[in-house]
Parts: sequence; C-alpha cells; structure tokens
Amino acid sequence: MLRRQDVGHRVVIRRIVGVRNGRPLYSDALGELVAVDETNLTVATANGTIVVPLSEVHRAKRVPPQRRPTAADVIALELAADAAWPAPIRAQLGDWLLRSADGWTGRANSALPIGDPDRPLEAAIDAIEAWYAERGQPALVNTPLPLAAPVGAALDDRGWTARPLTLVQTAPLPPLVIDGDVSGVSLAKAPGDDWLSIYEARKKSLPPAARQVLTAPPEVRFAHVYDGDTLIAAGRGAVVGEERRWLHLGSIEVLPAYRRRGLARQVTAALAGWAAELGATHAFLQVEERNTAAIALYGGLGFSTHHSYLTREQPLSGAPRDAAC
Repeated sequence: MLRRQDVGHRVVIRRIVGVRNGRPLYSDALGELVAVDETNLTVATANGTIVVPLSEVHRAKRVPPQRRPTAADVIALELAADAAWPAPIRAQLGDWLLRSADGWTGRANSALPIGDPDRPLEAAIDAIEAWYAERGQPALVNTPLPLAAPVGAALDDRGWTARPLTLVQTAPLPPLVIDGDVSGVSLAKAPGDDWLSIYEARKKSLPPAARQVLTAPPEVRFAHVYDGDTLIAAGRGAVVGEERRWLHLGSIEVLPAYRRRGLARQVTAALAGWAAELGATHAFLQVEERNTAAIALYGGLGFSTHHSYLTREQPLSGAPRDAAC
C-alpha cells in the first residue's frame, strides 16, 4: 500500500469498480500521487485528478518516473519562478525562502522549502509558522513534488491542508514565436490602468504590494491588445534565471466576448519574441491542474509539465510554536 512518503511519485492503482458473475472488475489509474489520508488516495492523472477510496484499492505501487527532471533542474526553475514573481518582504531560513506580499497571491506569500533550512525539519516548520504569525498571515508552504515530499509528510502530521495541485509547465521558446500578425499587441514596461483593472477583476484586489510584485523584475513587459479604446487582452512576461534563460508567462487575460479568436496566442507570441531578443531560450508558466481549458491552450502551444507543487496551508486552529528565524 502507498504511504505518505510516496506523495509526489508516479504510481499505479488498481481499484475494484464492480462485480460481474461473482468476480471483481478492475480499473487502473496511472499518475502522480498527490495526497494520502486515512480514507483516500488522490492521484493526478492525464485525465484529471481522481480520489480513490482505500476500500476500493486492490493493489497500489510506485512505478518508474517518466522523464522526471533532476532535483537541480526543479530547484533552478523554482528559483526562476521566485525571481519572476518577487515578494517585497523576504527572509531566509538557511536555503529556504520566506515571502510575504500583503497576502496577495499564494506564490508571493509562501515559504519555498528547497535546499537546507539549517535546522531540523520540525524546527524549520516551527520557524515558518512563527514568521507568518508575526505578520498576521496564515502560514503557507509551496512544496515542489517530489522534491519537497518529506516536508509535505511533516505538514500532513500537523494537519495542514492542501490547495489544488499546480503544474509548472515549460516549452522551448522558438516555436512560441509563431508566424502571424502580432502587430495589434503592444508591449510596455509598466501596466496601464486598464491592464490593472482587468487583472484586479480576477484577483478581487490589487494592494500596493501587488504592483511591486508585478513590476519588480528588471526585465518585464506588459502586453496590451485593444479594440478601439477597449483593452480586450492582456498578459505579462518576465525574463529571469541564469543567463536570462527563462521567459515567465502569466496574467494572460482575454475578455469573455473576445475569446476563441487567438488573442492569447498573439499575446504569448509577442512576449516570446521580446524574450528571444534578450536571449531567452525557454518559457514556463504555472497553471492549476483543474484548469483544463488553460492546459489545453498551453498544450497546443507546446507546453508540457516539468513538475508540480502543492500549496500547503496551516489550519486556522493551529497555534504557532515559539521559534526564532
């Protein structure tokens, strides 16, 4: 049977789905183990996330990974993602990062446990809880899988919950610089008020820390597409990483009435062309595994999953222990 230390690994689960002529019927599920609890196994498969009751499990085991990136590759990409979305308040716990941005977005308000925290694991989690409590925020931890699976298991023991699985997807940059008319896309070093209005409508708020996160990277561009005086599509790109290898794509929005016209592709192509001029060779983005429409769009552009992560959240009833960062 699978255990918590198997979270983040590729597994196969044979489950009992019925009985015919007195004999059980089986179905197999192959994917990444997302969670294990007392009653269920949760697996992210190619067709979506499924929850399998333990009572239906006939057999379950790990299987060899499928082109899994190295730990060094995951760390490098996670650090590039941090540089693309930099929290204004930051601290370090050994190699671990602690980040805060007035509670705006999980990525900018979570600890990133990669490397050595320079103390035992339980003490490191105590320190995370204390640091966020000092700022009046719930403690969040982003756990890249399977790299941070041991951290996830320790958080399980403390009763921490998990937000939906997020996929970190990558693609080579040249194919994104597609042939076609991107003349309607303008790129600016700062977002216009209408750009911010579109983004604020989705995020529900846009505090001062949000503007700092959006504009802080040294190499950043904001895409605008207009129909007359109306902004109908927008996006953001930041070139980050060692030797400016990576283009981070995010905040791509198209007004509902203008969707299915290829505007998201045009925004992506314009940002990719700008990044290529700076020497970037690859692009990456983060998308929730349950956002099937976005995943289909990005798949059509050549993106595939590099690794995944879970954002873990301290339970509201959890009282932080005394610890010094």
